[in-house]
Amino acid sequence: MITDLDNASKIAEYLLQIKAIKLQPNDPFTWSSGWKSPIYCDNRKTLSYPNVRTFIRQSYTQAILDEFGKPDVIAGVATGGIAQGVLVAQELGIPFVYVRSSAKGHGLQNMIEGHFEEGQSVVVIEDLISTGGSSLKAVEALRDGGLSVKGVVAIFSYGFQQAVDAFKASNCPLVVLSNYDVLIDKALAQGAIGERDMNSLKDWRAAPDMWNK
Repeated sequence: MITDLDNASKIAEYLLQIKAIKLQPNDPFTWSSGWKSPIYCDNRKTLSYPNVRTFIRQSYTQAILDEFGKPDVIAGVATGGIAQGVLVAQELGIPFVYVRSSAKGHGLQNMIEGHFEEGQSVVVIEDLISTGGSSLKAVEALRDGGLSVKGVVAIFSYGFQQAVDAFKASNCPLVVLSNYDVLIDKALAQGAIGERDMNSLKDWRAAPDMWNK
């Protein structure tokens, strides 16, 4: 769910401008899953641009307050959600923790790093949602730790039905600052892609595992 379309359009513009997102329908990327993709997203790049970083931090914060109210804790998902989560927690003046992709193999073997207390409310910060698997694994770890997860907020989502269904099944609200539909509309308006590219991009989102085969 997007809470502010004007804001979503501005974020899409920034992501294209700094090349955090690249669109190459005629020269696709290959994901680790083996899928061919006309889009590559690296939202870590936003951290290198102070004006973009600030806009995204403020957008995260406003979305959290609008949708969930002020939580007790912010949790970042390793690795892309850690830096973003710290910025948001600082803006809100509340504690921060982060969730590892897997438990440490030594020491206390923590899955969650940082101080929290059972029963506290938490909003989870992600940079990107694809299938939703890593985000929901983090949600499960936080719930197992006794925290009350209000929802997940991410910079960008591809909008795959698989992710929509997974978040619904986990009873976990998902809020995104921008998404694939907004992005490709912005790219078309800027002349970065043409109508033929637009059709290909829509085909990919509908069936990414079969696209370009």
